[in-house]
Amino acid sequence: MKKIELLSPAGNYEKLEMVYNYGADAAYIGGKLFNLRAFADNFNDDELEKAVDLAHKLNKKIYITLNVIPHNEDLKIMPDYIKYLDSLNIDGVIVADMGVFQIVKENSDIPINISTQASNTNWASVKMWKELGAKRVILAREVSIDEIKQIKDKVPDIELEAFVHGAMCMSISGRCLLSNYLTGRDANRGACAQPCRWKYYLMEETRPGEYMPITEDENGTYIMNSKDLCTIEFLDKMIESGLDSLKIEGRMKGIYYAATTTKIYRQAIDKYYSGNWNFEQKWLDDLMTISHRNYTSGFYFKKPGTKDHNYDSSSYKHTHKLVGKVIKDLGNDHYLIEIRNKLSVGDQVDIIKPLGDPIPIKFPKMQDNKNGENIDTANPNTIAKIKSDIKLYEKDIIRKKIKKVQ
Repeated sequence: MKKIELLSPAGNYEKLEMVYNYGADAAYIGGKLFNLRAFADNFNDDELEKAVDLAHKLNKKIYITLNVIPHNEDLKIMPDYIKYLDSLNIDGVIVADMGVFQIVKENSDIPINISTQASNTNWASVKMWKELGAKRVILAREVSIDEIKQIKDKVPDIELEAFVHGAMCMSISGRCLLSNYLTGRDANRGACAQPCRWKYYLMEETRPGEYMPITEDENGTYIMNSKDLCTIEFLDKMIESGLDSLKIEGRMKGIYYAATTTKIYRQAIDKYYSGNWNFEQKWLDDLMTISHRNYTSGFYFKKPGTKDHNYDSSSYKHTHKLVGKVIKDLGNDHYLIEIRNKLSVGDQVDIIKPLGDPIPIKFPKMQDNKNGENIDTANPNTIAKIKSDIKLYEKDIIRKKIKKVQ
């Protein structure tokens, strides 16, 4: 049985290393041009080449996003950029626009994946893309599991991909003009200001300047603020729907989010293919530790209703925070730790590895790596040296429970 692909986001090279280390089969990244995450770090040309080398050295796949909805001026340099990407031997590009699709075909042999932005919700449109030469269609977020099965039955000879975790857009397949209208930042060219997450007021046309709040409670009401997608509880049904790839959203998220989501979905996929599937509560518990909005099953079983929006807040919640990352094994049980948030000797923390459950420990004595002095507390953006009885490896991460759940 061909195992389904786990596809993770990487907004920069560090995140790429982390998702591969924590179990992703493939990653999707953006270059400096033509991708819908203009405010991610993204990859310059040197970094793109380094990223492709890393992926193929690890026998992983890498896809580049070209999913903007372009205007005429965007097309001037696109052919040369596509020829450059073709020279890198990437595994595919993700495109949303038919014009971009045609330019890729005319200037390269790169396999083309059709973006969720193209709003494919039925088998006929998927069949059309297949006949035009697409290798894969990333289905719209608005399809149900039953519809995925129907599409696969009608068009069995094209790859299908769908999102399994991450932020949801209140607009159909993310094709939204709200940000452009209110801020001048074009969501369809990678610069969304997320005005759907804002708090709004009503004003009656004959009473200008009199603003009436839309309130659910004392915190206000965020009328367009969708919950985040989470499919871990029914991942077996996602796999059995006929999909070829399961995609995690979040190129703008940090390394703790990237590592944790990848690890948990990796564990669930492997459990399914072991022939002994059952949902494990610890998976969802770990997904609660990362920064997220309340979770929803999206459109997979029904059209989302009022309970699938956050009306009281646009903020994220999480139970844990990243405090450190192992960056070097010095030998003799000594390690260098890159400090990401304030960390003190004696703090109760968890060691997170690509395999296995979190390992709870009290953080040991540490030294400042610059001067070798013993320190009780390390601050962000510093390097500490520790001795550990537990074998650590580069890219193991250290998390700490926050005192007040946010």
